Amino acid sequence: MNIYLLCTGNTCRSPMAEAILRSKNIENVSVRSAGIHAQDGHPIADNAKTLIEEADMPYTDKSRTLSREDVEWADYILTMTESHKSVLLRLFPENQEKIYTLKGFISPTKNEDVHDPYGGNLETYRETFNELTQLMNELEEKLARK
Repeated sequence: MNIYLLCTGNTCRSPMAEAILRSKNIENVSVRSAGIHAQDGHPIADNAKTLIEEADMPYTDKSRTLSREDVEWADYILTMTESHKSVLLRLFPENQEKIYTLKGFISPTKNEDVHDPYGGNLETYRETFNELTQLMNELEEKLARK
């Protein structure tokens, strides 16, 4: 199963989510991340990198832009916000059956956005990292039932 995690710039939320999910080593699950407005090759945010390294997780340290190839590769495309989901539905209407917000995929009654720590201090990033850790735990449980 291929999971594609998307945010805006692929420097904060989606790289942290990717690292957390990848560190779970779930059998037959591959994960990638990207940003809708990302530029390839930019370093991820220092605070995101610090938290991922503190947790001793493997990670991708450079941003990637959204690509049609990755959309086609993915079984599920999970966005950090409703607005990211809307952009993807406009760009890839033929893939609408696999596009969800992260929270909406885990629980259809939860459709609020994942907080964006961009520009915040380490504690702001830690709050988002902790939120994403909980969400990845819930995602792991849901995938185990599929």
